[in-house]
Amino acid sequence: MKRIIDRYLRPLKGYSLALFLLLAPVYTALAAETDNVHFFGTLIAEPCVIPSGQGEILLDFGTIIDKYLYTYKRTGGKRFELRLTECDLAIAKLVKVTFLGTESSALSGLLAVDASSQAQGIAIGLETLAAEPLPFNKASGKYPLQAGSNVIVMKAYIQGEPKAIAEKTIKRGSFSGTATFKLEYE
Repeated sequence: MKRIIDRYLRPLKGYSLALFLLLAPVYTALAAETDNVHFFGTLIAEPCVIPSGQGEILLDFGTIIDKYLYTYKRTGGKRFELRLTECDLAIAKLVKVTFLGTESSALSGLLAVDASSQAQGIAIGLETLAAEPLPFNKASGKYPLQAGSNVIVMKAYIQGEPKAIAEKTIKRGSFSGTATFKLEYE
């Protein structure tokens, strides 16, 4: 049996080796001719870290009664927090927050509800704890940082659009709004 295998496979082994030796320089030359992998990036020192799992903030307004908006134009503010840890004052001592999102066409500076929302005639606003407006797409005032952990507390509210309030056309239903926050350190 060994003789039969040697008799038929030995010539094939020679051809395989010859074919490999002929193609190896071609393959190597093709692989070496072009730069096809590029690595790049920017290494920076961030003054603070957003703790794991806290980069996304979900704020549930619960149930809002439309009659309340017709009477008071807006809800009270609902608190939420931005948590920053491992803050290094050697890198920065202040932070500004900008919330980026689609502004309401009827209420400048407020966030439009997402197109998939059932509710209409409303927008989402932000303010400081002292009730100073925090318009979307504009940087906030400067918040001083402390070494270590920091908490920036803000409030969000729902406001009825003037025309929807005047004509009593606020549409009820579920709603959502989406924004991204950006931190600028100084």
